[in-house]
Amino acid sequence: MDRRKFISQSCTMCVAIGAGMVAGSLASCSTLPVYKAAIADKKVSVPEALFVTTDFQLIQPKNLYYNIGLKKETDGTYTALLLRCTHADNQLTPSGNGYSCSLHGSTFNKEGQVTKGPAQRPLKKYPTEIISNQIIINLS
Repeated sequence: MDRRKFISQSCTMCVAIGAGMVAGSLASCSTLPVYKAAIADKKVSVPEALFVTTDFQLIQPKNLYYNIGLKKETDGTYTALLLRCTHADNQLTPSGNGYSCSLHGSTFNKEGQVTKGPAQRPLKKYPTEIISNQIIINLS
């Protein structure tokens, strides 16, 4: 095989492998539920019906840079955590065991406690209440 053909085939193989890896990572991103919500009077309202088939919902409040992780607890209450790394103010990504920061590698469990630094403080937790089948997240 001549050099030109070898380089061409090698590049084709690398592109094919890279495309497969990107497609696989994008496919995993699409499985996370996202609910876009407005903020009114420093509160976010989320329908309880969103939790019929899942116990976790990623909330994207309008005009708030960071997402909120909203989790239904076994006792029927809800926990709302601001998904902002307490080390470097970076958006956190939900993972199987909690949340992770892509900037410096901090991780937090599902309750918002630090499981790996450099972050040292837990995530901000918002109080929640249920009114007329709506979960109200109080941002104040």
